[in-house]
Amino acid sequence: MGKPTGFMEFQRLSEGAEPAQDRIKHYKEFTLHLSDAEAGQQAARCMDCGVPFCNNGCPVNNIIPDWNDLVYRGNWAEASAVLHSTNNFPDFTGRICPAPCEAACTLNIDGDAVGIKSIEHAIIDKAWELGLVKPQPAAVKTGKKVAVVGSGPAGLAAAQQLARAGHAVTVFEKSSRIGGLLRYGIPDFKLDKTTIDRRVAQLEAEGVVFRTKVCVGAKPETVGINDDALEVVTADQLKAEFDAVVLAAGSEVPRDLSVPGRQLEGVHYALEFLVPQNKEVAGDDKNPISAAGKHVVVIGGGDTGSDCVGTSNRHGALSVTQFELLPQPPKVENRPLTWPYWPLKMRTSSSHEEGCERDFAVSTKELIGENGKVKALKAVRLDWSSGKPLETGHEFELKADLVLLAMGFTNPVHSLLDAFGVEKDARGNAKATTDGAGCYATNVPKVFAAGDVRRGQSLVVWAIREGRQAAREVDAFLMGSSVLPR
Repeated sequence: MGKPTGFMEFQRLSEGAEPAQDRIKHYKEFTLHLSDAEAGQQAARCMDCGVPFCNNGCPVNNIIPDWNDLVYRGNWAEASAVLHSTNNFPDFTGRICPAPCEAACTLNIDGDAVGIKSIEHAIIDKAWELGLVKPQPAAVKTGKKVAVVGSGPAGLAAAQQLARAGHAVTVFEKSSRIGGLLRYGIPDFKLDKTTIDRRVAQLEAEGVVFRTKVCVGAKPETVGINDDALEVVTADQLKAEFDAVVLAAGSEVPRDLSVPGRQLEGVHYALEFLVPQNKEVAGDDKNPISAAGKHVVVIGGGDTGSDCVGTSNRHGALSVTQFELLPQPPKVENRPLTWPYWPLKMRTSSSHEEGCERDFAVSTKELIGENGKVKALKAVRLDWSSGKPLETGHEFELKADLVLLAMGFTNPVHSLLDAFGVEKDARGNAKATTDGAGCYATNVPKVFAAGDVRRGQSLVVWAIREGRQAAREVDAFLMGSSVLPR
């Protein structure tokens, strides 16, 4: 721990940010990490609480009290080492993780949790500044070859761990750049893509080979999937060439909205809007979908919907409205009931702060068009008092020149799983366990699955956890045992 009385002496301090009216003019990151002194003071708030619930609240089990103490004492090198011992990519999680660790913090019982995420952000930025993040190539090569399908956080974490264990790792990615939805789904104003580039350079220095524009299995027909592939590699080719294969392709099939008018021009899946925007920011072609001067309606209240809101504001939308099927959650959670678990409460993102009308307990009934283009949306209010959504009969219409469907993702692309013959679970994900003998292994010999392709859509931090754990199982499969951390 840091200072024994720190939690009584210091108030929680949030990271600074550029004002909303300024940041909507660009796509750069606008959140500032804490100064060294601020990070040390915030770390001093960490209690000697006996049982550090934050460790278990964190999916990768970050050793949070330890690096809080090190930051308090100004030992950035050791803090970085402890942080990296459980998390390959704290530069990602320190920026975009919703911080379930903070929900589990003992201080959160009284609503003033340690700013764990902001301290993590400060540690990793300081580590890069001081040149502490360096390639760690394996001293001894095993002669074993592993293919990783997908370059999102699960694939990258698995690839790095396996390369450090001495295996020859090749990552296959159907897009033109590495990063999966880290690169293409998350806007640059939340995650600057140089953070991915420097990690890719680190992995390459550790021996990982990246092959982009390669589709594994068969070209998918699913709408809304980013696919730049110019080459198809079959499942049989991978199984013949490699000693093990890790499927880490994510959950990319978007949930659709089956209502009259769905086919109208101006109705798009969220990724059809977000992916081209990220490509435009990277210097590729202009986004064919524009929100400029339009009444935008985003259907779906999660992170993807929030990203659509922030991007629409930067386009210069006339208005932005976000619908959520569920009722509006309370502003403050019932802490005695939920702590240390993730609570149900009202969450307002930075994109919402930039301008957005949020409407809860709403179900879309129809998309209304004119000359083949969407012009309005008809919706009905819902009553959740019985625990189930019941239509109240209160219908209303809303202007809508652009409708973005951000209702989540149902499952991975089945053409990939079918190409390998991987058995699916009830939700259409790759079937594999996470504990016990043979975990992360599919029904197909030497084929493993990790991340959203196995668990369904989830957080970046969960993907990193599964990538790390799957790497350990692959290493044990290839070598008989493994010294990689679980």
